[in-house]
Amino acid sequence: MTTQSEPKVTRTWRLDSACQTLVLASYDDGLPEVIHWGALIAVNEDLGALARAGRRPLTNGVLDQIGSLSVCPEEGRGFQGQTGIDARDTEGRPLLTQFVLAESAVARSDALVVEAFDEKYGLTYRATFAIAVDGGVIEGEAELVNRGTRDIHVDWLAAPVLPLPETASHLLEFAGRWTREFALSRVPIQRGVHLRESRRGRTGQDHFPGLVVPDRGTGEHSGSAHALIFAFSGCHRILVEELADGRRQLQAGLCEGTRLSPGETLSSQRICLAHSDTGLNGLSHTLQRHVREAVLRWPQPQRPRPVHYNCWEAVYFDHDVATLKDLAERAAALGAERFVLDDGWFGSAGQSRNDDTTSLGDWTVDRRKYPDGLDPLIDHVEALGMNFGLWVEPEMVNLESALARAHPDWLIASEGRVQIEGRGQHVLDLTNPKVVDYLFERLDALLSEHSIDYLKWDMNRDLTLAVDRAGMPLLVRQTDALYALFERLAEAHPSVEIESCASGGGRIDYGILRHTQRVWLSDSNDAHERWRMQHEAMLFLPPEIVGSHVGPRHCHTSGRVLPMAFRAGVALSGHMGFEMDLRELDGEEAATLTRYTRFYKENRDFLHAARQFRLEPARDHVRAHMSVDADASRFLLFCGMLAAEPNETASPLKLAGLEPEALYRVHLWNRDEMTVPPTRSFASPLVGDDGLVLSGSALMRVGLVLPLAFPDRMWIVTGERLEGNQS
Repeated sequence: MTTQSEPKVTRTWRLDSACQTLVLASYDDGLPEVIHWGALIAVNEDLGALARAGRRPLTNGVLDQIGSLSVCPEEGRGFQGQTGIDARDTEGRPLLTQFVLAESAVARSDALVVEAFDEKYGLTYRATFAIAVDGGVIEGEAELVNRGTRDIHVDWLAAPVLPLPETASHLLEFAGRWTREFALSRVPIQRGVHLRESRRGRTGQDHFPGLVVPDRGTGEHSGSAHALIFAFSGCHRILVEELADGRRQLQAGLCEGTRLSPGETLSSQRICLAHSDTGLNGLSHTLQRHVREAVLRWPQPQRPRPVHYNCWEAVYFDHDVATLKDLAERAAALGAERFVLDDGWFGSAGQSRNDDTTSLGDWTVDRRKYPDGLDPLIDHVEALGMNFGLWVEPEMVNLESALARAHPDWLIASEGRVQIEGRGQHVLDLTNPKVVDYLFERLDALLSEHSIDYLKWDMNRDLTLAVDRAGMPLLVRQTDALYALFERLAEAHPSVEIESCASGGGRIDYGILRHTQRVWLSDSNDAHERWRMQHEAMLFLPPEIVGSHVGPRHCHTSGRVLPMAFRAGVALSGHMGFEMDLRELDGEEAATLTRYTRFYKENRDFLHAARQFRLEPARDHVRAHMSVDADASRFLLFCGMLAAEPNETASPLKLAGLEPEALYRVHLWNRDEMTVPPTRSFASPLVGDDGLVLSGSALMRVGLVLPLAFPDRMWIVTGERLEGNQS
């Protein structure tokens, strides 16, 4: 037995992105610790001194050495919190690793790779940090390599572990359920472990795989905040722990264990890290830019985001070619640019998809509904100037299908166990290459034989009994196989866009977004609910990929009846579309929708390149954000009232992101929609044709008082800088 003295700093590294610095230090050649993750620090900082300055003193009643909160905290090093690795040999004995740093670290200005070895177990641990191409986000990944001669079982491998500041009092998480995604939850940080995970085989509505940790007092525009996003779709675990000594750690990884055979490598999957000293909006700007520049791959990057019409809430499974052509004509007249044919178009011999219990897996056009195939409808849609999109759910299968009858062994199942159905369907085992080949062949045929430029890719159930035919866990391999299928399709059909839908927002993450170009935020087309969801999702997602549709007058998922202007205003702040029976529209509603659609088209290039600022209204019933271009010469403000004004008058709304000394001409774009007459008070000067001229500093520090409005109304304010004029 040997004892150790105070650890010595043996190596240090740093990585600087545009908005954050990461500093690591190794003590006595052990795994490095992240000793700083946060604001940029001086380029000439003495990192060794910084590492020594951060060491904590020992107190009575503790071990003679504080367990290292390294990038992979080890039980073998005396760490008594949640470890970064949990592994055992084939006889169940725990692997008490003591990794020793290798000399082979790769340190560049844009990346850092460190390796460490455990000779007893024949393991290599590798941590990689890299600045993403957007320049702001730092990506991290851990890998474990079995260089030994025997299998091991790894129950947990965290991505590189991060410290959290003790100045933070709570976490911001985004939970929810079907039709109520991205519900903000503020969770106090306290002694012990807070853990959230998804074992659903998809991200899940109940927990977006991201976390924001603001310091005390941080708001939308000021203060320090950290963010972590786990970039994988199949399963995840994110935990925050406060130790007895006050230190805090943040871990993320896969919640599925695996066998690791000699020569194999296990990846933790990627994490994306961001820091802001300018509040939550600073995080949002970094993360939105990351998605735009480092994650998304656009088939046609110069193409404006087209206005959708989706027929689902108009016809559901009741497909009739004449009706669909009529809906296409109405959609085109209102300004739609893409017609999406949803569920119900396919079937097999003797069986139509008339409800959700049959035909999934049989990706053949139903000749009972479409006697001449899809081409007559597609030709009609294209003659109207629109593109054609199609709904598919390739990962799923109904027992009542030709595919399930021919290949029952292709379904995910566990021998001797009863598999639960979800929406009347089962899941195909994508770890079986024959299944993936079949799906590729069917999708390739559809895309080759028809003029289809868009797929709405759905996934309407969670995975249960998620094992392959050999009984081995498959959540991770299933997801990897899905990603590979996306890659094959993209190579064969590079111009086709794909939307990620999973019962609405059940699969939204930075992993799936490397293969798709749009997310369906929620199956709820209730603008009241949508406005809240879009507001929160904006922290992580740019508006051009967030599908947002003008739903029916009487919402199918909530029962609310909402005015057209509000429904359209909410939709145009994302990637706009319509989803309703257009035959229900009266003349006034059609005119309003046409006007908002025109406004979307006139402004989408601006909206889809601008920075988004979430504002801080004085009242909780108001949610507002604004889009500001890069040089602060133009802005659009969206302000939604979700409840009645509690006071006798409205409160000022302070803007953000403007040039303080510049003058701006401000207009209320939809001023003709005022429904509360300004009796016994002065009408807002915003209502006049000339608008209002104010400095950026006045708009940001004093604010605008918008007209009173009924609940579920949206004010849209435009602003342009007056060139050559300073306040």
